[in-house]
Amino acid sequence: MLYNDFMIKHPIGPVYDQNSKILILGSFPSVKSRENMFYYGHPQNRFWKVVSAVFGDSLPKTVDEKRMFLLKNGVAVWDVIGVCDIEGSSDSTIKNVVPNDINLILNVADIKQIFVNGKTAEKYYNKYIREAIKRDAICLPSTSPANAAWSLERLIKKWMIIGYKL
Repeated sequence: MLYNDFMIKHPIGPVYDQNSKILILGSFPSVKSRENMFYYGHPQNRFWKVVSAVFGDSLPKTVDEKRMFLLKNGVAVWDVIGVCDIEGSSDSTIKNVVPNDINLILNVADIKQIFVNGKTAEKYYNKYIREAIKRDAICLPSTSPANAAWSLERLIKKWMIIGYKL
């Protein structure tokens, strides 16, 4: 399925429960993630390798394993953007943004810290969410394959902060 420049509604619900302590927000799911109906579904995205290294856990493979991994480790995951126009998976083409209401998570879980996965997530978080909830987010380098300047080892080192916030 080709995704052209048109309004796309975020098809994946947030992952969280009352035990979630940190919230990681991406920008908007890639085409592969939308096809797989789960976060960070592109095989070259390093998110799952990074977080499994941070928590010293085995690499989850299936959607069920990934969901259980997040909840077991107190991690909530969602995206800043709920609806937007986007061409394929290109963050640079995002426009007409409608943000997700992250109060859905904050009203249930005792989130100690919010992190954003990359500069695009940070941009839209600061534009649409930060002031509404009166909370800052820590920007971590993107795990996207487009962020080739960051090696897996560098990403893991920088992302270790999420483990300290629990």
